[in-house]
Amino acid sequence: MTDNSLTRRKLIKNGVAAGAMVLAAPHIANAQAVTLNVTGWGGKWGDEFDKNLTAMFEAETGGKLQRDTSFPFMPKLQASSRSNPIYDVLHANNNEQWAAVEMGLVDAEVPADQVPNMADLYDYAKSDKVAGVVMFTSAIGLGYRTDLVSAPPTSWTDMWAEEYSGKRGAYVVSINSLGQAWLTMVASIYGSDAKDLEAAYEALEKLKPVKLVDFTGSLEKLLLGGEASIGIIHDSGIYRNMDANPNLGFAAPTEGVLALEQVLSVTSGSDKKELAYAYMDFMLRPDVQKTMSEAVWYSPTNRKVTLEDKFQERLLTTPEKVATLVQPDWKWYNANKDAIDARVARIFRG
Repeated sequence: MTDNSLTRRKLIKNGVAAGAMVLAAPHIANAQAVTLNVTGWGGKWGDEFDKNLTAMFEAETGGKLQRDTSFPFMPKLQASSRSNPIYDVLHANNNEQWAAVEMGLVDAEVPADQVPNMADLYDYAKSDKVAGVVMFTSAIGLGYRTDLVSAPPTSWTDMWAEEYSGKRGAYVVSINSLGQAWLTMVASIYGSDAKDLEAAYEALEKLKPVKLVDFTGSLEKLLLGGEASIGIIHDSGIYRNMDANPNLGFAAPTEGVLALEQVLSVTSGSDKKELAYAYMDFMLRPDVQKTMSEAVWYSPTNRKVTLEDKFQERLLTTPEKVATLVQPDWKWYNANKDAIDARVARIFRG
């Protein structure tokens, strides 16, 4: 069996710890280890990461991990030097990754020979629709209150049902990628394809009145408090709150669920790319994926991961479930974002 774990010896051999004195044993002799600067979420993700992974990565590589959890990351990356960027690895959603590619801030492709665990990923996680590589995914579908709906929703079109007038939740499209992804689904259902914006705008007009929020946490509060009976949300936003309110439910619409991807990319100007690729490989390892999936209810992208039953049943853990994922064309969306934002703002001001 192949050992995919990292060693200090391997990374030192590849020049990651340049400038350090090397002993016969796989240790960095001086106290100044190479620091890898990465981004990452705070909250539950950050707590679990620091508890389970930081020390493990540092022990295996001899490097030091410095994580920035103060979102947003893009303005800081844009303001830093292209030849000496503030980050070596960018962890962001796919829409922001594509924006970073367009600005020349990150590499769109990851060399598979530098990240061996990519071989075990589902195809969508390393497709040409991704800028970088996907380490975890959530399914964007419909969250609902089982005690406040007449029947569990089954289709995206259920959002338009009269019983949910004024009791449905969605996002301010200009600032939230879930709302942006959802708009492309609306276009594909009510129009000819995901780029049929006029059909989407017409459908949004008919959705009013609707409660609009900024982020997932706000949508969670609407559902938890019963202010909304149904809303657009990713599955982990429901599953992690079921202990607090057992009346929460999640529906994967028959038309498919949208992919909310946690993507890693390497910054183009980083001078620590060997260690950056090692970090990617570490995050794609089955044991690491299992740890974080079960901690925060994110679906692993490595096909070899087997989760505990309650996670295995609900998350995207089989080829059949993965096949229901719809990945938006973020390159196209970003190119049209300003016009979309302006039009949607007019719709919901009216």
